[in-house]
Parts: sequence; C-alpha cells; structure tokens
Amino acid sequence: MDFKGSDTIPGPRTEDQLPHTADAAVKIVIVGGFGVGKTTMVGSVSEIRPLTTEETMTQAGIGVDDNFGSDTKTATTVAMDFGRISITDELVLYLFGTPGQERFWFLWNGLFEGALGAVVLIDTRRLEVSFDVIGRLEERGVPFVVAVNSFPDGPRYPVEDLRAALDLDPEIPIVECDVRRRASSRDVLMTLMRFLHSLAMSGALR
Repeated sequence: MDFKGSDTIPGPRTEDQLPHTADAAVKIVIVGGFGVGKTTMVGSVSEIRPLTTEETMTQAGIGVDDNFGSDTKTATTVAMDFGRISITDELVLYLFGTPGQERFWFLWNGLFEGALGAVVLIDTRRLEVSFDVIGRLEERGVPFVVAVNSFPDGPRYPVEDLRAALDLDPEIPIVECDVRRRASSRDVLMTLMRFLHSLAMSGALR
C-alpha cells in the first residue's frame, strides 16, 4: 500500500494518549432511555474527543421511538458513544454510552460485557422508560447508580419517592446532575466508584 506524501502513519493526538502513570482501567456503561442525555454526558466528561455513532433521525422513527420531551432532538445514537476520563493518575475509566431506543437494545449485551458498573440516567418526565433499563442491569448483575438529569421542565421528587417508584434497593445511590457540566458528570462517576468500592469491601462485588 502506497501512502503518498507521508512516510509514516499518524499516531494518536497527544491529548488522546493514555497517561503513562495509568495502571488500571475500568469499563463503565452509561444507560438510559431515549433522549435522557447519555451522549451529552460522555461528551462533557471525556478528556479525549469522544467517539459517537449518531445518525440523523428520520420519518422511520415516528411511532417507533418515544421522543416525548426531546422534540427538538435531530440525531440519535445507533451503536454507542465512547469516551475516557482519568479519575486519578493511576485509574482510568472507559465510558460506553448505550443507544436509548428499544429497537437498538440488542447491542447492549456486547456493551455490558466486562463492565464493572453502570450509570442509569433518568428523566423525571419519563420515569417509565427506566424500568426495563434497570431490569436489564439487575438481570446481568451489573452494579449501578441512578443519576437524575436536570431538565428545566422536569418535575422534582424527593429521593425516597424516586426510590419507591423505581423499586430500588436502599443502598443504591441516587444523585442529581446536569450532564452538560463536566464537574457534575464527574461527580456522578465518582459516586459510582465509591459505591463499587463499598461493594468490594463488603464482598458483594464479584
């Protein structure tokens, strides 16, 4: 193969290279219904340019995808989003955002493979879309935290009301966040890491 005009194949950008101090990497999945903010979260918190697989929404999705509350959304993830964030000099998280539409959920099995934990993003305007998402995580035994993404017109509920509505165990953390803000998204990931650490210390994490 002849690469004209170049003697070498370009390597990764400096800002995309893994820190030389990193000695542990953890796979985390970010899940949720359609339009809850998964792509935005990966993009806001990733220290590298995120990989996205967004496609323009078409007429074919009408009547199939529930876009209530996301009427202005023009693109949707069809495979996954990918990003990376260094929690410490030694620990790196690889973030995999899942597609939200139920017709693409068959891709979740591969994305869940090897995941240590998950963030479930929810929209209080559409709590019902989270039921199946949480059920799938519970079936696979993937530990998770719940992050309530703040939408301007979204109703606010007490944490215990949300816990009851989602039928969550008492130990599962529920936090509020604004996935547009890097610090807020990072706080969610730190909550997940603390939860995973507590599970490991108690012997509940296998």
